[in-house]
Amino acid sequence: MPTTAPPHSPVIQALARSRLGVPAVTAFVLAAAAPLTVVAGSAATGFAVTGFVGVPVVYLTVGVLLAVFSAGYVAMARHVRQAGGFYTYVTLGLGRVPGVGAALVTQLGYNCLQISLYGAFGAVAADLARAGGWHLPWWLCAGAAWALVAVLGLRSVRVNGRVLGTLLVLELAVVVVFDLAMVSHPAAGGVTLTALSPAHLADPGAIAILVGGLAGFVGYEATVVFAEEVRDPRRTVALATYLALGLIATLYALSTWAMTVAAGPAHVVAAAREHDADLFFALAAPHLPAALVDLGRLLLLTSLFAALVAFHHMIARYTFSLAREGLLPAALGRTGRLTGAPVHGSLLQSGLALTVLGIFAGAGLDPIRHLFFTGGVTGGLGVLVLMAATSVAVIGYFARDGRGEPVWRRVTAPTVAAAVLVTVLVVTVAGFGALLDLPGDSPLRWLLPAGYAVAATAGAGWALILRATRPRVYAAIGLGPDSATVVAATPSGARRPDPVRA
Repeated sequence: MPTTAPPHSPVIQALARSRLGVPAVTAFVLAAAAPLTVVAGSAATGFAVTGFVGVPVVYLTVGVLLAVFSAGYVAMARHVRQAGGFYTYVTLGLGRVPGVGAALVTQLGYNCLQISLYGAFGAVAADLARAGGWHLPWWLCAGAAWALVAVLGLRSVRVNGRVLGTLLVLELAVVVVFDLAMVSHPAAGGVTLTALSPAHLADPGAIAILVGGLAGFVGYEATVVFAEEVRDPRRTVALATYLALGLIATLYALSTWAMTVAAGPAHVVAAAREHDADLFFALAAPHLPAALVDLGRLLLLTSLFAALVAFHHMIARYTFSLAREGLLPAALGRTGRLTGAPVHGSLLQSGLALTVLGIFAGAGLDPIRHLFFTGGVTGGLGVLVLMAATSVAVIGYFARDGRGEPVWRRVTAPTVAAAVLVTVLVVTVAGFGALLDLPGDSPLRWLLPAGYAVAATAGAGWALILRATRPRVYAAIGLGPDSATVVAATPSGARRPDPVRA
């Protein structure tokens, strides 16, 4: 077999190898999850909107569910070293046609998530500037963040790992200090574990929090996107995935429980409705130096920035993976000579983000409600679709060859995960309008979820066109850096065994 791609191969160039270890990969995915943003924003909103006290136990439940999902996901990662993530897994497990459909769903979902964060960043930065006497429009603050993200997107993944790692350490340290301050100063009645009781899971409000809770974990699953750039692909991705998941679940549960301790379980909902997204800071502020509280609010801004950088890199690598296999223009599958970064994929994502920001700013739309909230929830729906499809794909992948994996990883865990995720998906789509607090007659309640159906259909159609018109490109779908060797024809013209379902 040849070891390099022939001239006609859709593989253009590989990502930089052996640059990332467990800490760097973990930093990328934790930054994408934006722990402080979830704790200070989404969790407080969950208390206020649903009136549900059991938010902490729901976060723990989501962590257990995702651990079950990860069992099969990580098992497959041990045998697949590619940057295509969900797209690659669906292709290898279910076939090329659904795989290309998943590719477009991935692009749409992650771009919604990344671009929506500019709305939150712009609004938070404008508020901080206003407190200092500067009156800046949100779109100007968002534009400054966009420029810096665009520059970092062209740099080495190792440089970005250091930036994210530094911001993440500060962010996590502040969250832990605030949690300790709240727990050490409980409301009347002392420290109570009421909010951690499993009995809360029977409450109707648990379903809404479950959906929002899943969105708070989005990003941890992207460890596989860096599979081509890690030093030890069989070990690094698995460790980083479980480490990130464990840290996120523990942090979310601990922080939301600490809020119920500081306010009192009977009063935390009222406090959340009074303080809204400032609840986390308001409960800790009486027990900490004012400078530290101000630092926490500033780190909320850096948390959003870190998530912007992390998602930008993920999207650029997805684009690179699709382009080198011929699904997108070949130029998008090239990397920088010195940095090994997918520069053209990065530039494309930056251009798309700037266009959307321009549209929202020009239309005078609210950066939080219309961009951050609507875009974030819609993006989270896309990731939920992909996770459900990937669970089924894991079963299909190992059905042909168990590859030495135990039954729990290749059958039981992915089956359980698929059943639960599909159920959550159905409930989410059915109540999507309520999740976005849309009027009953708003077409967005079905137009936004339908966007993923359109993307999946368009991708499947494109795959069928490639099968009929460009069979060699079609044969390389989902094979990443191995496509040149797997689909290379023998002297007689026959193809070698195909590891992908037709």
